[in-house]
Amino acid sequence: MSKKIAVLPGDGIGIEIVAQAVKVLNCLKNDFGLDVEMENGLVGGAAYDDSGTPLPEATLKLAREADAVLLGAVGGYKWESLDIAVRPEKGLLGLRAELELFANLRPAILYPQLAHASTLKPEVVSGLDIMIVRELTGGIYFGQPRGIRVLDNDEKQGFNTLIYKESEIERIAHVAFETAMKRNKKLCSVDKANVLECTELWREVMIRVSKEYPEVELSHMYVDNAAMQLVRAPKQFDVMVTTNMFGDILSDCAAMLTGSIGMLPSASMDKNQKGMYEPIHGSAPDIAGQDMANPMATILSVAMMLRYSLGAEELAIKVENAVESVLDQGLRTEDIYTEGDTKVGTEAMGDAVVAALKT
Repeated sequence: MSKKIAVLPGDGIGIEIVAQAVKVLNCLKNDFGLDVEMENGLVGGAAYDDSGTPLPEATLKLAREADAVLLGAVGGYKWESLDIAVRPEKGLLGLRAELELFANLRPAILYPQLAHASTLKPEVVSGLDIMIVRELTGGIYFGQPRGIRVLDNDEKQGFNTLIYKESEIERIAHVAFETAMKRNKKLCSVDKANVLECTELWREVMIRVSKEYPEVELSHMYVDNAAMQLVRAPKQFDVMVTTNMFGDILSDCAAMLTGSIGMLPSASMDKNQKGMYEPIHGSAPDIAGQDMANPMATILSVAMMLRYSLGAEELAIKVENAVESVLDQGLRTEDIYTEGDTKVGTEAMGDAVVAALKT
């Protein structure tokens, strides 16, 4: 039975990079028998411009009915003055919440061909392979109450609520431990339990769940130390699990260890392995429409989609091998280019991956 993919390019460079990922999917469909159908929808600023909302009901319906969602990026300068309730980012948060995509998997892998592109010494980052498991639908990004209020002295006060239930922590803990079981059986839980009661509970639940996974070595680290350790000695980590906001920050930090945020994919999963797949970078409006964006993170997100939601492990490996082949050829977009490489644009990079797949 054919699987359905909802394709949501979004804003800025999202349109360009998703177009390259769709090329790859069409190649897999036409040349390798991948049985999928794709349908496009609007989300983010593009959706707001079209209908006055960053997440139209038609897009939400499309995403709910799909087996997987391919997302580009949302947001941009154009929409920054909008009320926060209708900004493009609300479309992304709405998709995560409505589809119950509570587990975000963010691999940080340094391809050997790009070791020189990292700002850290090669001996520090060579061989880097980390999986960050981020809780995605709870925490301070979704907690209530929230807002801006006026105090008795007419001074404004902003407030947000950091909140987690035991059940929310337990389900992300199981994802993290199961991920660790498939890798090197090492899991570091990142919190701020010395200051925040909410993450004191986080640590308590992680320890409790760990008893179900006796083969996994569980450690704990405060988030400020984890940020420092990611830069000082990143290869000490294998799987990291943390809250929504901490994961957002740490995964971007880990991204730069690999040379460019333009190389890193992500998967946001529900309890049944349905996922939304997207690069971890933003919409980069400053380079949108200039054929400069790196499409590799989006193409590698397709590989994650094949692996986790479409049950096509062999094709996932083919896509990953094709990306490595293109890097072996010395082809580079602006963000990963160094002297001696061959600089190419977004479209040429996508074409090169398709050519590598075919050969």
